[in-house]
Amino acid sequence: MTFGTASPEKNNINRQTDQTSGCLSIFWLPPLVVLVFGLMLTLATLKYGKPAVGSQFLSNGSSEKLAPLFTPEIQYWSENIINWANEYGIDPNIAATVMQIESCGNPNALSKAGASGLFQVMPFHFLDGENAFNPNTNALRGLNYLAKSLEYAGGDARLALAGYNGGISIISQPEANWANETIRYAYWGEGIYYDAKNNARTSARLDEWLSSGGASLCSIARLALGISMR
Repeated sequence: MTFGTASPEKNNINRQTDQTSGCLSIFWLPPLVVLVFGLMLTLATLKYGKPAVGSQFLSNGSSEKLAPLFTPEIQYWSENIINWANEYGIDPNIAATVMQIESCGNPNALSKAGASGLFQVMPFHFLDGENAFNPNTNALRGLNYLAKSLEYAGGDARLALAGYNGGISIISQPEANWANETIRYAYWGEGIYYDAKNNARTSARLDEWLSSGGASLCSIARLALGISMR
């Protein structure tokens, strides 16, 4: 399947009701395996804390604001995104790119695979009792995983985005082994983020994503956020 040619139904880009991406969300593992894997991730996080990503993954001077190209639903969260991203030493624009593709800023987004919230995080990334739809909690778990993905990818944004969607382990695999969804995800994300880190006002790749079904996702987000498009 070539990039940008498949229908939204095939691409699953409008994923408010049929969303299958997010932190490791393309994996359909048996419940016991998911439980064990989730426990391992939780224990690792508790033991080692935040990944040592640091400022080497920040774009030149872009950590103070979001690029103007992001949709109004993402700009709604701009101050939060900057604060969340700086907690992990990553560029807010890559965090915004993930939110753009995952939920378009809808904190109530839920996929059939179980991924939830702004960053479409899978259930096994949360601790018992955590509210997956709480924006701060969702960002904590989602950006923790993105930071680890960036670290594993050596700061390569495209690989890190692929890892966020398909699991960090795929970063070391040939792209021929990636799922089609992950290939599409890296395509959308790389192009949007490239424009964002250059502080562009518009992005052809974002426009392509919107016209391929993302606009519907954003329409749902606008309703959830109460944003008027007058």
